Formats: sequence, structure tokens, C-alpha cells
Amino acid sequence: MRGGRWRGEEKRGWSGRGHRQRPRGRRRPGHRPDRSEQEEPQTSVNADPSSSGNPSSSSLMQNSVVPELPGFYYDPEKKRYFRLLPGHNNCNPLTKESIQHKAMESKRLRLLEEEEKQNKKTTRPGLNSSMLLQKRQLGLLSSTSYCRMVHELKVNCMQRRKIEIHSPDSSVAGTNNFKIVVADVACERIFTVNDVEHGGCKYGIINLSGLGKESLTVEMYDNLYFTNRKVNSVCWASLTHPDSHVLLCLMGIAETPGCASLLPASLFSSTNPGDRPGMLCSFKISTAWSCAWCLNPQADNCFSTGLTRRVLVTNVVTGHRQTFGTSSDVLAQQFATQTPMLYNGCRSGEIFSIDVRQRNRKGQSWKAIRLFHDSAVTSIRLLEAEHYLMAADMAGKIKLWDLRTVKCVKQYQGHHNEYAILPLHVNEEEGLLTAVGQDCYTRIWSLQDAHLLRTIPSPHPSSKDAIPSVVFSSRLGGRRGVPGLLMAVKQDLYHFSYN
Repeated sequence: MRGGRWRGEEKRGWSGRGHRQRPRGRRRPGHRPDRSEQEEPQTSVNADPSSSGNPSSSSLMQNSVVPELPGFYYDPEKKRYFRLLPGHNNCNPLTKESIQHKAMESKRLRLLEEEEKQNKKTTRPGLNSSMLLQKRQLGLLSSTSYCRMVHELKVNCMQRRKIEIHSPDSSVAGTNNFKIVVADVACERIFTVNDVEHGGCKYGIINLSGLGKESLTVEMYDNLYFTNRKVNSVCWASLTHPDSHVLLCLMGIAETPGCASLLPASLFSSTNPGDRPGMLCSFKISTAWSCAWCLNPQADNCFSTGLTRRVLVTNVVTGHRQTFGTSSDVLAQQFATQTPMLYNGCRSGEIFSIDVRQRNRKGQSWKAIRLFHDSAVTSIRLLEAEHYLMAADMAGKIKLWDLRTVKCVKQYQGHHNEYAILPLHVNEEEGLLTAVGQDCYTRIWSLQDAHLLRTIPSPHPSSKDAIPSVVFSSRLGGRRGVPGLLMAVKQDLYHFSYN
């Protein structure tokens, strides 16, 4: 061996039978490679051209045609193997993570280029509204297929347009990265949590009333409230009138305990700042992973927080609290509206419901319904009839459960998640399910038949701090608003028109 290479490695490939030949070589007794030998940037091994992978596939050898060689990675463009080297003196070595990120970024740019270049109207030739209607009238399409294809047509006609954000304070708009956006029930406003450059979070409300078919302009109002603690969960609260307040769950840091804060939405108005009321109330709570507000009159003025191994239900007016012990952290919550039932999703993969009218009980006897996922549940959504529940987990599984039979009736394939708490967005009026994956792709499924209608790449390079936050509504901006998808990523806000 010379220069740190295996003898004849550039001439060795793979046998016709698909068996792997390990490169062999001998070192002279007592021989130690010098520094230049150790820091060789790349060592390549040719592969049989017949085994070359698809350039659009991952370069991490997920293709069964091209075998995986431990310590090497396959470059589908150069059609050869390169050695993965350990780092030396904090250099930038080739790693599987960096190679995978490069492949993902290449795929994202290619998808963006295709969308801009082709400005495509349909996913495939022949998919247009007149042809679909004609086939439906001739009885060539079932009602299910017709609805799904109409949704597919509309979803794939959505085009990205950037929204201009105006603010009374010119130093606010476009300076901080969006972290969370949550729309109120009427979709007239969205509450935003923004990361601040010097650390911490700042809050604001964006008024969508100016979002029209011709004008893509919105008004953003923030305030002086700032926290250096992480915001784990946010939801709108209806205390004095619908969506009058915002409920936030903040993590504790050092000796400062976590808390649940209830902020009046009037804090973020355009009136004189001196007339704005202060914070309504704040409850000291240990690490809260999730929160939910109850709209059922039998549990009026109550909210819930999902904590470490327990659920805490608090009445804002009286201050009365109920505690329910659990065997795992509660990462997702939602109240039913027709009954005072609280649904919870846990890190253990369990989903259970609580009737909040009952008093605290020992053991697990208070759990009314129990469902199980194989991984931590990150989001749950009740459908309007409250006979079905949608749940997503950290294994990337999205399942639709029938609460009457306690069985999974549908699965929505394609979602990507490994460790993040990512929300689901269900729009029953349009029959669509929307979710953003950890890979920063926004995916839209048909709610009825679980067909993946579209995968939307992020306008920004994918990273942990650049996962888009989205809102989908049939009426963005209120009763006379426009339908579509709002996407907040980094410092930008985008609109995808759905019509």
C-alpha cells in the first residue's frame, strides 16, 4: 500500500453476482502513515456503470441496485465511491449528515426551479376542470375520485407569492424569524412568536384583513412584551369574547419556573400604547409541553396544560385546579366542543381522554378512551363531528382514528418527523390535511382518501431553525377573505392562493 490507499482499489468494483469484494492490502511492520497520508481529502472506488444510481436519488446508498460499502459513500453523479474520513484538527470532514443535507438541498432547488419554470397547472396531462366534469357527468368517475381530483387540481394550481408586512414600528417588520404562527377561529388574525436576534422571543399579531386577491399586504402589531424563555405551545382563548386572549406556555430556565400566561389580544392593537391593559394573569407551572382552551359551557373559562407526567386543568376566574396523573409527558392536547372531554397525546405514544367534570381519581380509571401509537404523539385534531381523531407522531405516522370503534381507519403517508413537535392542520370544508415535516416540506393530503396531493418545498434552505409554520383556511382575512395557505419561514410570509 502506498499513500494510504488500498492496493488496486480504483480498479476494483463489484462482481456480477452482487457479492461485495472487500479491498485488501498489507502494511509494512511498524509503518505509520504520515500527516499528509492521514489527511487525504478523498479516496474513490469505481463502481460498475450498470449499478449506478439515479442522480435524483439520495447519495447515501438507499438504492438496492448499488450496494452500500461501509466507510464509503456513493456519488450518483460521478458514479463512484468516496471514502468517509474522520475529522482531523476540526477540519470539515465528509459525513453522512453533510452528504444527506447536500442531496436534500439539491432536491429542494430542483423542485423550486421546476415550479417556477413550468408554472405548472396540473400534476399530470389531462387533469383539468372541464375534463373532470365531463367524465363525472358520463359516469366515468365516482364521487370520491372526482372530489379528490378536483382537490388535486386546485392544490397544484397554488402559486407562491410573497406578502408585504407593514408595521407602525418600522424596526419590527422583517427583522425577526417566525417561529410559530397560530390563526384565530375566523382567520382574521394570526398570533406570531418570533425569535429575537440577541436571544429569546417576542410576540405579535398580524391582521389579515388587508389580504385580498389584488393586494398582498398585512399589518403586524407587536408590543414590548419579551421573554428569554422558550415558548412551547400557543393557543387562542375565548374569555370575554371569541378569541379575546392568547394562552402561552413558557419553559422555565435556571431558577425561574415555567408558567402559563394569558394575554389580552388588545395588547397588540394600533391604539395608543398608554391605553393598553397589562398582562391579565400568569400561572406558575412546571415545564408545560402543551395547552388547550375549553369552549364547552360545562367547563367554562377553563384551560388545560400538559405537563411532565400530569395534566393540569385550571379555571381562570376561580383559580380552581384539577390534577390528573399520567405515566408520560403530555405533548398534545385538544378539548372537544360538544362535551367537556379533553384529549391528550403522550410521549409514550398513548392517546387518552378525560371528562373534566369528574374529580381527581387515583390510578387510570378516569381515562375514558385509550389509543396507542408506536412513537411519541406530537399533534391531535378532532374532526367536527367529534367521532374521529387525527394524530401524528415522531415516527412520521399520521393516523385517523374512529373513536366509536377505537380503530385506525386511515393512514396518511409521506410525513417526515423524528423528534420535533409539529402540528397538524385539518380543513374539513375543503377536505384537506396539511402538515409540515422536519425536512421542511409542506405536504397536503386529501382528507377523504388519504392521497398525497402536493409536496411544497421551502423557499429557504432546510435547517432545524427554518421549519415553516403554516395556516390553511378557506377565508384568510375573515368572512370575505381569500382561500389559501399562509407560510411563515425565516423572516418572510408567503401566500399560496387556493381557488
